Amino acid sequence: MLQQFDERNRDLLININGDLRHRDEAGISPFDSVVQGGDAVWEGLRVYDGRIFRFRQHLDRLRKSAEWVSFAEIPSHEHIMQEVKRTLEANGMRDGVHIRLTLTRGLKVTSGMDPRLNTSGPTLIVLAEHKPPVYDKTGLKLATSSIRRFSPDQLNQQIHSCNLLQSIMAKIEANGAGADDALMLDARGFIAETNATHLFFVHGETVSTSFLVACPEGVTRSVVLDLCRREGIDCREADLELDHAYGADEVFCTGTMGELAPVVEIDGRTIGTGDIGPMTRRLSGLFDECVAAEAEPVLD
Repeated sequence: MLQQFDERNRDLLININGDLRHRDEAGISPFDSVVQGGDAVWEGLRVYDGRIFRFRQHLDRLRKSAEWVSFAEIPSHEHIMQEVKRTLEANGMRDGVHIRLTLTRGLKVTSGMDPRLNTSGPTLIVLAEHKPPVYDKTGLKLATSSIRRFSPDQLNQQIHSCNLLQSIMAKIEANGAGADDALMLDARGFIAETNATHLFFVHGETVSTSFLVACPEGVTRSVVLDLCRREGIDCREADLELDHAYGADEVFCTGTMGELAPVVEIDGRTIGTGDIGPMTRRLSGLFDECVAAEAEPVLD
């Protein structure tokens, strides 16, 4: 599942505060807050034939994250959408594209954590790449990490922060275990998410997922829950233990980068038949239909 360099991305133009620069020339100041302490928020977007799925919902989440960490200025949805459009047009991109939006607190007058040192900001970075969904749709392997997700009394997990050290450390453990990703627990020992995605579990005709206690709200996660309700599929949110995962008939993960992808093994235990299951196939098809019907036009 390790991503590979795509030759089409060799001459990308990166948008930094409206300035389009070649990827080899684009640069962020060492005085920018994202360099100083990961003081930034982000969103991932996918482009489908000139359209972006749940664009405004992603931008709503970006704004909420920036508000929660008290950014002095936050660009409007319209401004960000225009910069995304400019970036796609400059790169000649229309389909099969992943966009990483980063909004930093901006530049500091000197190095240090104190936001009062910020003299200008924010910094908006639009990074668009030719990139298919990153997960192997034939099945992923997960390994439970020793790294726990913060509880909400330690840090608001709804903040989509660029400080991803917890997830990176969990991913390192998964790599060492020969797994594709890490399954992360919360401080109480309940399932939170993977290092990068939300998890769903299927037992018979019932679909379940973890509460949003130690993981951020997910756009794709919310779509799956809405689809279950619309289609009359029994679904629930709950505190889930590892045995709930081990004994599932099907497991799948959700995220903008990978859409819906089946999980066939957790901690060396085969999930169900070890193949993509009927509920995962059904919900994946419904998700594709939802994208086709609802993605918002960005390019003419």
